[in-house]
Amino acid sequence: MTDVLIYALVPLALFIVAGVLLFGFINFARGGAPETSQKLMRWRVLMQFVALVVIMLTIWIMGR
Repeated sequence: MTDVLIYALVPLALFIVAGVLLFGFINFARGGAPETSQKLMRWRVLMQFVALVVIMLTIWIMGR
């Protein structure tokens, strides 16, 4: 279980956060709609929360 978290879920969560952030930068650079920027910002915050939960769960399991 720990190996799956360390080598699969944590990198995947970080990759998703980085992807949403990159899409936000691209939208901003192109002068996209403010509604889209706001939606991407909300998704980024949600994905950061999910990534934080996965990381904390991994640390907790490793400590047991």
